[in-house]
Amino acid sequence: MDKFVIQGGATLHGEVEVSGSKNAALPIITACLLAPGIYRLHNIPRLRDVRTIAHLMRVIGAKIEFENHTMMVDTRHADFPEAPYELVKTMRASIYVLGPLLARFGRARVSLPGGCAWGPRPVDLHIKGMEKLGAEIELDRGYIHARARSPLSGNKIYLDVSSVGATGNIMMAAVLAKGETVIENAAEEPEIVNLGEFLIAMGARIKGLGSKSITIDGVRQLHPIDFSVIPDRIEAATFLVGGLITHGEISVNKCEPEHLQEVLSKLQEAGAELTVQKDSIHLKSSGIIRPTDVTTQVYPGFPTDMQAQWIALMSVAEGSSVVTETIYPDRFTHVPELRRLGADVERKGNAAFIRGRKKLVGAPVMSTDLRASASLVLAALVAEGTTDIHRVYHIDRGYERIEEKLQKLGARIERMDDGKMY
Repeated sequence: MDKFVIQGGATLHGEVEVSGSKNAALPIITACLLAPGIYRLHNIPRLRDVRTIAHLMRVIGAKIEFENHTMMVDTRHADFPEAPYELVKTMRASIYVLGPLLARFGRARVSLPGGCAWGPRPVDLHIKGMEKLGAEIELDRGYIHARARSPLSGNKIYLDVSSVGATGNIMMAAVLAKGETVIENAAEEPEIVNLGEFLIAMGARIKGLGSKSITIDGVRQLHPIDFSVIPDRIEAATFLVGGLITHGEISVNKCEPEHLQEVLSKLQEAGAELTVQKDSIHLKSSGIIRPTDVTTQVYPGFPTDMQAQWIALMSVAEGSSVVTETIYPDRFTHVPELRRLGADVERKGNAAFIRGRKKLVGAPVMSTDLRASASLVLAALVAEGTTDIHRVYHIDRGYERIEEKLQKLGARIERMDDGKMY
């Protein structure tokens, strides 16, 4: 099991390129099940979660080849509509196979998902959506058994929560359903728009992408295509925070600034000087980090996937700030670990109250989930002395070669064999 060893105090300078979006790539890969054929997907990040979904696709019967960030997905012989517990338990996004399998085969057996250890993310919205489309659902011994006795039928579906996962899954099921489906309170995230664009290129009829109301007119069949995945907005934002927290000057390239408007606004409020171009963002520290409150919201608000990184930044701000989590109220497993580095953070309910300190101090810490890992890396970059971050397999789920990218920016970070068993 690997760990990161970080010597704090280095200032980040230089340029870094953003990888493809994990949260866009995963549903797009599973959407290849909707029509038999050969797909070529470009800008796919080399991540642990991508390897997991590729393995799951192989279990279903697909052939996968992956080289130079291009994935070839051959679904001509994918005919086993089941997602076993051994794979699904490691990643919640595995639930994305439910919609495509049900739409193509009229049946699916999918294990209830696992993934990050923090907080509940119920799959009720996915199940209710499939039922609205005419599927019969039974939960038995940890599995979702779904069956459509006739072709799925369009319906009006209102999501109680604007869920990215449920929106994507319902979209994938509805594109082959008979008639019209309307998803109200749909997720507006760029990853959902990218999935919708992929489906439209396959021949689907979808209107309203990027809005709260998505309309899908079912078609009889789709066809395989070549397609490129959008850049990862959370990776881009994480590097921008890294530039500011170290009082550095960096350019984040191959990104989509339009997907980061709220984060960019908060970075400027916190003291960053930004120059934004079509596909790059240049950040220069003004020399101070101002305390800046944030409240996580669904897109286009401040993303919950940046909450942990923002707490790390505010831990060295010149004053006090509050970070409020409205999406996943229990998402604070990073707080005790940041405290081990000297951060003054107190959690009360769904809010973290941070009193900025002039310095943090290196210590052994442990990753608890993907974004918590990123927050520990950021804090360690400015902590005096050495920080060992254990269980970094979490960060490998969503950041491609993060230590190598940080090294090129001047960070003193090494990946080493932990030598321990957990």
